[in-house]
Amino acid sequence: MAEKKRWALLAGVGPGIMVAATGVGAGDVVTAAVAGARYGSLILWAALLGALVKWSLNEGLARWQLATGTTLLEGWMRHMPRFVTLYFLVYLVFWSFIVGGALMAACGLAGHALIPQLPVAAWGIIHSLAAAALVLTGRYSLMENLMKWFIGLMFTVVVVCAVLVAPPLPQLIRGALVPVVPEGSATWLLGVIGGVGGTVTVLSYGYWIREKGWRGADDFPRARVDLSVAYVLTGLFGVAIMVVTAGVQVEQVSGTQMALAVATQLGAVLGPLGKWAFLIGFWAAVFSSMVGVWQGVPYLFADYCGQAHDPEEVPTVDPKGAAYRGFLAFLALPPAILLFFSRPVWIVKAYAVAGAFFMPFLAVLLLVMNNRKTWVGRHRNGWLANTLLIIALALFGTLLVIEVQRRFL
Repeated sequence: MAEKKRWALLAGVGPGIMVAATGVGAGDVVTAAVAGARYGSLILWAALLGALVKWSLNEGLARWQLATGTTLLEGWMRHMPRFVTLYFLVYLVFWSFIVGGALMAACGLAGHALIPQLPVAAWGIIHSLAAAALVLTGRYSLMENLMKWFIGLMFTVVVVCAVLVAPPLPQLIRGALVPVVPEGSATWLLGVIGGVGGTVTVLSYGYWIREKGWRGADDFPRARVDLSVAYVLTGLFGVAIMVVTAGVQVEQVSGTQMALAVATQLGAVLGPLGKWAFLIGFWAAVFSSMVGVWQGVPYLFADYCGQAHDPEEVPTVDPKGAAYRGFLAFLALPPAILLFFSRPVWIVKAYAVAGAFFMPFLAVLLLVMNNRKTWVGRHRNGWLANTLLIIALALFGTLLVIEVQRRFL
C-alpha cells in the first residue's frame, strides 16, 4: 500500500516540472557554462547546493499557501507593511523587462546557432511571439504537458552528452560532494548557486498548484515530492552543463558564440551528432524557460491587481483577464529593444544575477511568515526548514553585497 501511494505521488508530478523547465534556462546555462569552462568539475557542488536552497524557498512557499489557502503574494499584502508589496511591484516590473530581453537574447542565440541564416534579434522576436501565442491559446494542462516534453528533451540530451565526455567517476563525486573554492571563484560560485532553479519564477509555483487543484494541507506531501523531483532534475542539469563545458576556452563561452563553441567541442569528441544534440538541448532549455516565464509571471501581476482592488477577497487569477494579458504583452514586446545591444549574452548574465536583489527578500519573509503559528498553525517551519532558509539568506545576501559593490562602489 505504501509503495502504491509513493507511485501515486510521483504520477502527480506536474507543477514541479513547470518550475524545473522554467528555472533551468538562460541564466543557468550561461553561468554554469562559464563556471565549467573556468573550473571544470571542481565546483559541481555549487549547482547541487543551489538546487537544495531553491527547493527550501519553494517548499516554504507551498507550505504557506497550502496551510493558509492564500498565495504568498496575498499573504504579503495582508500581513506585511505596505512598502513590502510596493517594493515587490517595482522589482517585478524591472525584473520582467530585464528577463524578457534576456530570454529573447538566449532564444535568439539558440535559434541562430541552429539556423544561422536569421540574425539573433530576429530569432529572439520570433520565439517571443511564439511563446506568447502558446500562452494565449493553451490551458495549464497543455503547458504542463509541453514542459514535460521540453524537460525530457533537454535533460536527456545534455546529461547524455555529459556522461559521454565526463571525467573519471571519483573526480565527479569529489567535485559534487567536497566543497572547494578555487582562487578567484567566489563570484562565479555564488552566480551558479543563485542562477540554478529560477528567481522570481519560484513564486509562479503557487499559481500552478492552484491550477493543478492542490489547495489544502492534505496536498502538502504531494507538493514536496513534486518539488523534490523538480530540483533533483535542476541540480543534475547544472552539473551536466559544467561537465560538458569543462575545457572550453572561457573567451568562447563568454561571447555570442557560446552555444556553438560548446557544441563544436562536443562535435570534436562525439561527432556531428553530439554537436547538434547539444544545440537542440540548449534550445529546448531556453525556449521552455521563456514559455514558463511568459505563462507564470503574469499571474503575479494579476494577483497584485486583484488584491489591490479588494484585499479582503481571495481572488481567482484569470489568465484571460486584462491584467494577466496586459503583463504578458509587456513581457513579450517592449524588452525586444534590448536585443539590439551589441552583446546579447551580457543581457543573459544580467538575468542570471538579477535574482540577487530578490532572493534575500524572499528568504526573510518566509522566515517571518512561516514561523507564525497563528498564521500557519501546525505547518510552521521546523528546524530543518529554518536552517535551509538561513543558509539561503546568507548565500543570497552575500551575492547581493558583491553585486552592489561591483556596480556602485
